[in-house]
Amino acid sequence: MVHQTIAIKTTNASNASSKISPMNLNLLRLATMALIVGTLAACSTRPIATADPSPIPDLQPHATSPAPLAGAPVAFPKSRWQPVAWSELPGFETDALHEAWNAWVKNCERPTAAFAGLCSEVRRLSIASGEEQRAWMQAKFQPYRVEAGDGNADGLLTAYYEPQLDAARLPGNGYNVPLYRVPAGFGTRKPWYTRQQIDTLPEAQAALAGRAIAYLRDPVDAMILHIQGSGRLRLTEANGQVRQVRVAYGGTNDQPYKSVGRWLLDQGLVRDATWPGISAWIAANPARVNEMLWSNPRYVFFREEPLEGLDAEFGPKGALGVPLTPGRSIAVDRQSIPYGTPVWLSTPGPTVALNRMVFAQDTGSAILGAVRADYFTGWGVEAGEIAGRLKQNLRLWTFWPRHLTPGASR
Repeated sequence: MVHQTIAIKTTNASNASSKISPMNLNLLRLATMALIVGTLAACSTRPIATADPSPIPDLQPHATSPAPLAGAPVAFPKSRWQPVAWSELPGFETDALHEAWNAWVKNCERPTAAFAGLCSEVRRLSIASGEEQRAWMQAKFQPYRVEAGDGNADGLLTAYYEPQLDAARLPGNGYNVPLYRVPAGFGTRKPWYTRQQIDTLPEAQAALAGRAIAYLRDPVDAMILHIQGSGRLRLTEANGQVRQVRVAYGGTNDQPYKSVGRWLLDQGLVRDATWPGISAWIAANPARVNEMLWSNPRYVFFREEPLEGLDAEFGPKGALGVPLTPGRSIAVDRQSIPYGTPVWLSTPGPTVALNRMVFAQDTGSAILGAVRADYFTGWGVEAGEIAGRLKQNLRLWTFWPRHLTPGASR
């Protein structure tokens, strides 16, 4: 899943949601139009995967003397990893690690070489206690603080989610905004037509004839879906049957991504580039909506996927190729953190305070830099309302097998 992030201002929230960490529930009732970027509370169920019946490794819970620091700082193209003691990780002793194990078991569906040898133990530990899981991690892994090349350990956290929208298989009755598959012969022209050209040029529309997956009512909803890169549709079929499907990222027109919020600011049309500010401008200027949309030349194509059973309990597949887990998956710059790496994420707020283990499973065109993460939080209105405001300070630590040099056997 490749997504983009609109640069927006944030509003402070005083408290927490019990699902993520203590957040004021009034935040969940803010404007529905906060759907540009989003967060959902962390998945709170016990691991879904079937446990391996083999015995759990013999571990000492609450180990008083974890293995000593190993190695020297390690340089990546966009980051430096500094080995640290486990005591540096804020909140490590209190995280509900069983929630993170859902994401770790998913990682093991397509493990990278550095972590593949640990997957049998990961599966066995899916039914272990949090104390056993912590002790195993301390025995097997060395934590590293992620820094920029100049030693700066502070970075930026944003969020993304899956919009959930009504759609129709056929146009009409107000459903007139198409979501397209990749056009036939797409590779013969790169970059492909811009967003404005796709909407207006007969030759671009001819190339997309018969390629519509479904139709939405609102072009702004389509923009949200394009930004997030994936979504869930309550789809009305031609026979009137309603079912849920996913439209997953299929590709882009290879045009650059431009933030509509930034365009509005640069044009002097708004002072507030939060989504409530953008939506207020849209309501006051309906004749200029296309002008705003066309300021972003990038266009996203989709593919349809079924959404039933366990698939509905997880997000779309990220760049690692495994389904994302709400509250436990992040998108990273892979030149800073390799895909598949367990990561300790710490952010103090103001929108939400988090200290938890997550996994580097995805990427995004706006997710660039050493200490940079986009936090996947699920789907639906509440996710969008929270994450439309999530833009705050971040620190990251990575976990790497003690017997390997970081970056080796990626």
